[in-house]
Amino acid sequence: MGKEETKNEPDGVALVTGASRGIGKAIALKLLEDGFVVVGTATTDEGARNIDSYELQSRKTCIGLKLDVTKSSEVIRAFSEISDDFSSPKILVNNAGVTRDNLLLRMKESDWETVLDTNLKGIYHLSKYCLKGMTRARWGRIINITSVVASMGNAGQSNYAASKAGTEGFTRSLAREVGKRNITVNCVAPGFIDTDMTRNLPSDIQGSLMAQIPLGRFGHVEDIASIVSFLCSEAGS
Repeated sequence: MGKEETKNEPDGVALVTGASRGIGKAIALKLLEDGFVVVGTATTDEGARNIDSYELQSRKTCIGLKLDVTKSSEVIRAFSEISDDFSSPKILVNNAGVTRDNLLLRMKESDWETVLDTNLKGIYHLSKYCLKGMTRARWGRIINITSVVASMGNAGQSNYAASKAGTEGFTRSLAREVGKRNITVNCVAPGFIDTDMTRNLPSDIQGSLMAQIPLGRFGHVEDIASIVSFLCSEAGS
């Protein structure tokens, strides 16, 4: 990372996982616009370099960091780097997530474990280590990106739906633990959003999904980023 000359006030650092594209990228750019120092994570070096480029777009401080959220050792290392260069994050957006879709009868155990480890264990690791700094500051925001699939279900996504429903339960429980310390914990549950993934769906599937949406259109990544921005603000307290 190596930007030690850019020390920031304690409440100025936002950590956004899965920030190299889609919803995560929109959230990172919006929080930069709001004036936060943003540390965004990706699973590859290329993704981290892509996040670094947001600094040029926004003229604000943005750092890309390669991170496997399923490994506690990597999470500990990341928090050490962030704290050394800036300060402990007081905003955490748990956006990193994967899918490995298949009918349960055909689903490999590895596909079940990959989705649960990334989507659920990942927020355990990151929230746990973020809470240390938030508790000391008696201020913090944790925002977990879930999905409407958590409550409505979706054939072929039992692993994904389970991970997102688990995230909602995790969020409600953690909010009860830390609310008295002025730390809020919330979920944002997007519906069908216009991303690379939905654009690559066959037109008939896109049509069937669209038919379920009252507005008759997919959501935009900026819609989600605006909600996250509000929840990070004092107005969202």
